[in-house]
Parts: sequence; structure tokens; C-alpha cells
Amino acid sequence: MHGIASPALPGPGAPRSGRALRNARQRGAPHEGGRSGVTLTRMVSEPAVPERLRAVVEEVSPLAAAFGAKGHRLYLVGGSVRDALVGRPGGSEGVAPDADLDFTTDARPEQIEAVVRPLAEAVWTQGKAFGTIGCLVGGRRYEITTHRAEAYAPDSRKPEVAFGDDINEDLARRDFTVNAMALKLPELELLDPHDGLGDLARRRLRTPLSPEVSFADDPLRMLRAARFVAGYALEPDPALVRAAEQMASRIVIVSAERIRDELDKLLVLPDPAAGLWFVVRTGLAAHFLPELPALQLEQDPIHRHKDVLAHTIAVVGKTRPDKVLRLAALLHDIGKPRTRAYGPEGVSFHHHDVVGARLARARLEALRYPSAEIDAVARLIELHLRFHTYRLGWTDSAVRRYARDAGELLDPLNALTRADCTTRNVHKARQLERRMDELEERLAVLREQEELSAIRPELDGNDVMVELGLRPGPMVGRALAFLLEIRLEEGLIGTDEARRRLHGWWEAQPEA
Repeated sequence: MHGIASPALPGPGAPRSGRALRNARQRGAPHEGGRSGVTLTRMVSEPAVPERLRAVVEEVSPLAAAFGAKGHRLYLVGGSVRDALVGRPGGSEGVAPDADLDFTTDARPEQIEAVVRPLAEAVWTQGKAFGTIGCLVGGRRYEITTHRAEAYAPDSRKPEVAFGDDINEDLARRDFTVNAMALKLPELELLDPHDGLGDLARRRLRTPLSPEVSFADDPLRMLRAARFVAGYALEPDPALVRAAEQMASRIVIVSAERIRDELDKLLVLPDPAAGLWFVVRTGLAAHFLPELPALQLEQDPIHRHKDVLAHTIAVVGKTRPDKVLRLAALLHDIGKPRTRAYGPEGVSFHHHDVVGARLARARLEALRYPSAEIDAVARLIELHLRFHTYRLGWTDSAVRRYARDAGELLDPLNALTRADCTTRNVHKARQLERRMDELEERLAVLREQEELSAIRPELDGNDVMVELGLRPGPMVGRALAFLLEIRLEEGLIGTDEARRRLHGWWEAQPEA
């Protein structure tokens, strides 16, 4: 175990550095021998707490004292320890202010609950059967779990849990070495039996036990590996890659909800490209998102990439890390395999937007996404080519129709449209940028004049029935459609003029 010092490790995304590794070793990080399981011990009588960890240590000291008073050991584990040492994806330092904190202890679940109840504003016990008690202390969520070893039965979606008393056994069952570090509280001793610090310094992703054992324990770890490859710029160990390739089909025993949540975490990373390539190349994606690997078979005649998959991953990387927008970017071209056709001008994918929206809806439903998110993603995919139908310039009418069709998705639709341009033809790229700039300028002008986010006729259904003496029915809908067309073509004309036009339309109807 190590007394806490602040190792000079590069942050996420930084290049590998031999100097950084040497500094880390000099300051207490384990050497290459850590892979054998031998722990380098360096005790410090008065441990120096890294500044980025100091606030968290002070925050949890009452919790540590409470466990110690009952004769239990308490350790801070997982991402909190890792992020305190190397920072978070995107370059932020230390533990996020709103991040949950994970602990492990030799106390059993009922003992954990008894310790935390006097300290916590709220306690929840949904995970008690799995050894986890959750609580809210000082506005932050804590999850405290009994030392354990868990594994999935071959055909089970739920882990089998066995509680233990040994922190080293607990760490050995964790997903990756970079997460298999623990900070003993309140002594502030760092336990790193699997050389997680060394792997962080070398930018390497390994499992504490053999990857076959680790992935059998929880197959979701194969998908989680993709997030760590992308988020922390780690190179997966060859043995890890081989195991993921061989065991990819095991992902099907994991619940759709857990797969969805892990996919979301990957997609909102600053740049998820390396992780997306990992799930495709290992065969994982074929079992939970088969539309994605199918894209690598489609030669793309327009973009610079050799296939639609490469284009798709590039588009994802060009969008901001918003979950709905990134999902739309990931799935925006999945209709191409179904619509590919060959003609005199080469390959075409007519109506792939409509087909893709339907396929995306089905896939997101299978992954148990909320209905509102499914609707938004499907709508963005359905509209992602709409911009290109206005090739002759943006009239007020065209802008209104575009804005009305997009509704609340107008801004993400524009972002997706911009990102969808990955051509290497500089002239075409600049031309699209100019047209997009023109559209957004026209939108800004009309937003000042009209309520573009909710374009509707200037008269409502009640007004129509009063003006024309109608009862509720199809004719009211036809009248409103007529008034909406005026609104889209001409903008606001005033209610008096709208009534005059309405009566003129009615006089020309056979039902009048």
C-alpha cells in the first residue's frame, strides 16, 4: 500500500510520457512488477493529500470516523480515486463536485445501514441484497458496498453475490486495474495491488484477473472497456481485446437498460471514436446495435471515408456531447443498407432518412430508451436531409417551413446538418457552411419578428367555428390548414385579414 502522494501522471488524452512514468515511480507509483500482484509499500507517517483530493477527504471524514467507531474498515474506491489522480475525461481535475462517491467496507449491509442512518439525510436500500446501501450525506450521494466477489451464471441477467472480508479480493474482482485502487480511510493509504497507477501512466487498459474471468463476472465490462479506451486514451491490452472478441455474444445476457446506460456514457465523452471502433471491431456492437457494423459494408460515394461507418463515427465526433444529438448522429445513416441502389450516376440511398428513422425507433425501443428521446432522435434522423432541399436560397416561407418541421429540435437539427458534412472537397464544404450560415441568419431575423418555435394559424379552431358557423369536424381542420399555409407563406397578416381570407376560402367550398 502507498501513503498518498501526488503522482505526476498525465491527464486523460495526454500523450504517453516516459518522464511522467519515472516521476510517478519516484513519488510512489508501483513499478512494472505490480502486474505480478506484489504491492510496493511506501508508508508515510503524515501523508500528503493531493490538493485535488483534499476536499473529498475532508468531506468523508465523519463517515470514516463512524465506521471506525464500530470497528469496521472503510475504503474510497473506483472512479473517485482514479479521477483524483489523473483527472476526468475532458481535462477537468479531481472528483466532480456532483459525482457519487463509492466506498467498500468489511461491514455487512445491515451494519452499513445502522452506521449511516444517523449521518444521512436519506437512505435507500434497493441494492441491499447485492451488498450496497445508498445514502445522501451533505447533499452528495454515497454508495457503500460490502467487500464482495460476484459473477454471472451462464444464462442469468443478474450477478450472484458473495460477501467477503478481504479488500484485496474485492479489488481483484473489479473491472479494470485503473479502477482497482482503494484509499483506506482515515489513514489515507493507497492500495494498488494490480498496478493501476502504472497502467494509468503507461496508458494501458487491463483487467485485474484474466480478462476471460473478468468478463464472465460481468459481460457489460466489455462495453465499459470501450468507454475507458475513449475517455482516458487507454490502449486495450491484447489479451483484453482477444477476450472481448471471443466472448462478445455474452453481452446478450445483460439487461437492455444496463447496455443503454453504458452506451450513453460512451456517447457523451468528448470524443467517443476509439470506443465506437472498439465495439465494432470486437464484434460487441453486432449483438446490441447491429445497424452500426452493417454500415462498414456500404461504400459511400459522397464523403471522403471509405465506408458509411467511418463517416458516421466522424459525424458523432463533430457534434457536441449531448445524448440525443449524439444518438441521432450515430444512427442518422442506418437506413442506407436498406436503400442502397445502383444507377447510371452510381450508388444512391434514396429515402434513407425515412427508413433510418423507422429503424432507429425500433432499435432505441429495444434498448428501453424513454419515449421522448426516441421521438426526438427519430425526428432528427427523418429531417437530417431537409436542409439540402433548399438549394436555391432561403425565402421567408422556406425558413418558416423548416423551423415549423423541426420545432423544438431546430438547434440540434442544425448542429447535425453541419456535422454531417465530412467531404474532403474544400469547395463543397465551404459552400455548405455558407448556406448554413445564411439559414441561421434568416432564422435569427425571423425570430425577432415572429414566434418561429410555435408557428400556427392566427385564428384557432374556435375562431373558425364562430366565423363560419361550423360544428367541430373535418371542415374546421381544412380551414385551419388553409390558414396555416398562409402563415407559412406570408408570415403574420393580422387577424382581420385572416378572417377576410377565411371567408373568401369558405365561399369557394362546395359545402358553403
